[in-house]
Amino acid sequence: MTTRDARAPLLARLAGLLADETRAACLLALLDGRAWTAGELARHAGVAASTLSEHLGKLVAGGLLAEERQGRHRYVRLADARVAQLVEDLAAQVAPDAVAAPRSLRESSAGSALARGRTCYDHLAGRLGIAVTDALTARGLLLQETGFALTRAGLRWFDGAGIALDRTGRRPLARACLDWTERRPHLAGVAGAALCRHAFDSGWCERIGSERAVRVTASGERALNELLGVDRAALR
Repeated sequence: MTTRDARAPLLARLAGLLADETRAACLLALLDGRAWTAGELARHAGVAASTLSEHLGKLVAGGLLAEERQGRHRYVRLADARVAQLVEDLAAQVAPDAVAAPRSLRESSAGSALARGRTCYDHLAGRLGIAVTDALTARGLLLQETGFALTRAGLRWFDGAGIALDRTGRRPLARACLDWTERRPHLAGVAGAALCRHAFDSGWCERIGSERAVRVTASGERALNELLGVDRAALR
């Protein structure tokens, strides 16, 4: 007689949390790395606030979301990078041709902006993320053969660019994250997060609207071209 794996009911419970369209919409929205109010998420998901509150309670209880309160406002965010990786990896399994075509010019423009450049929790994704990852690899700063790893030259590059890497935690220094629009891996992990944070702090990138889409500024084009040789045309 075989003994059933004790993780089976826990995995089933986790899958159940994800197997709801409203909760999935909330998790995908929160991949922008910021905290949202319950009202913002309700409008985004197209459901009543009372309905959304019930869904958020389940996600918080299940450990996928963390909750913060400021006065009368309730904010939620993804619990940690591990949850973001889970959501992004699952989203990448959806075939591009399975996604419904945009219903309006606004939806089409928003989709194009996300494909061009966006945040994936705390790192860069879309064509922008791929362009930076490819440039790091071409210059021998990042290895991709057996999983992502920074080379010694890569570590020196980050130091020289003034991008501090926290090497004290358990999070991997470099990790491959499958890009759901480009169908190729981009840089995540400590290095991906530090590079993304530096890009915003230095004015290389700026957000478009209130969601995940980002664009590269003129100074960002110059910096990425000078530091990594990224073709400016690839950033537009």
